[in-house]
Amino acid sequence: MTVLEKFQLHGKVAVVTGASSGLGVATAQALAEAGADVALGARRADRLASTARLVEAAGRRALAVPTDVRRPEFCQRLIDQTVQTLGRVDILVNNAGVGAAVPASLETPEQFRSVLKINLEGCYWMAQAAARVMPPGSAIINVSSVLGVVTAGLPQAAYAASKAGLLGLTRDLAAQWTSRKGIRVNAVAPGLFASEMTQAYPPGYADRTTSLIPARRAGQAAEVAAVIVFLASDAASYITGVTLPVDGGLSIA
Repeated sequence: MTVLEKFQLHGKVAVVTGASSGLGVATAQALAEAGADVALGARRADRLASTARLVEAAGRRALAVPTDVRRPEFCQRLIDQTVQTLGRVDILVNNAGVGAAVPASLETPEQFRSVLKINLEGCYWMAQAAARVMPPGSAIINVSSVLGVVTAGLPQAAYAASKAGLLGLTRDLAAQWTSRKGIRVNAVAPGLFASEMTQAYPPGYADRTTSLIPARRAGQAAEVAAVIVFLASDAASYITGVTLPVDGGLSIA
């Protein structure tokens, strides 16, 4: 196998959650362009059709399954339907997530838990369901955030806690499953990228944050998606349990 062949995903089947917008769409498209068939999960079922068309335009098969990762039975259904329709599961990208910016002294238990249910618990239920059917050589990629390792300058206790928790979950699942099942588990930690969450930031916040980034710009979803493809591929076959920042250097600033 040549170096370039190691980056290809031909014959693989990927599952992407949060595939209705932003990074989920870019990731699904990138995985398809690398050769994978892609199953798409999200709560907003009406938006999955457009993502499926992007996958099919790349010449790959697409499967759209309305999925609420807060519910383990929905996660299991997504995996079951992927196996039934596409034949297998080799790659899981845990991308579903929500943001919140509530002062810690005002945040209610319901607000805090609602973020953790999607950003942390949902990743666990999806990983559980996928690991039961994944063959050796498979890969799970958890989408965390640079806010799991640095502060945001915004009141984001629930979001930061969920993303930091996902880093611990990544390490533990890698320790359990890489040796026993041959499943690699890694995470990416995106920095500042245009998304539905960043659209709700206060005026001027994005510009102030950009000034702190060594790369002096916000990132693009395709740049994160490319790193996810790498971690999913055989080019990363000796990488497990790590978190790879994709933040233009923000975490070292």
